[in-house]
Amino acid sequence: MEWTNTRMINAPSEVVWELATDVTSWPEYMPTVQSVERLVEGPLRLGARAMIKQPGQQRALWTVTEFTPGRTFTWESRRQGVTMTGSHQVEADDAGTRSTLVLTMTGPLAPVLGRMLAPLMRRVLRTENGCFAERAQAQAHRTPHGG
Repeated sequence: MEWTNTRMINAPSEVVWELATDVTSWPEYMPTVQSVERLVEGPLRLGARAMIKQPGQQRALWTVTEFTPGRTFTWESRRQGVTMTGSHQVEADDAGTRSTLVLTMTGPLAPVLGRMLAPLMRRVLRTENGCFAERAQAQAHRTPHGG
């Protein structure tokens, strides 16, 4: 099962990318994330791991499996019977930045859980992209970027 949310954000792609990869700050402005504990120091990169606690869920280990600086990162978490894969894609556009969040659920329990959780998954992605947009636009208008 796969869910996608794409949103145009009126801010430079560098600002949106910085917010997407600064995962430890997500709980400050994103109600879908209660805590993020990075297990590897330094910038987010391939192989980086984090323990994430979301409302109504157990803490889960997420590992970065793909990373293209300034453009996209993908991470995954394996749980009983399912693998969750989350992708953050940032693309500069004439109108600002296109932010695309993709969540994929695979594994033996994915068909059943995916149907049950589909409305929640769509709402979570919409909320998270909305939080990125609000934060990025406020940040972009507060300080000139790039200098």
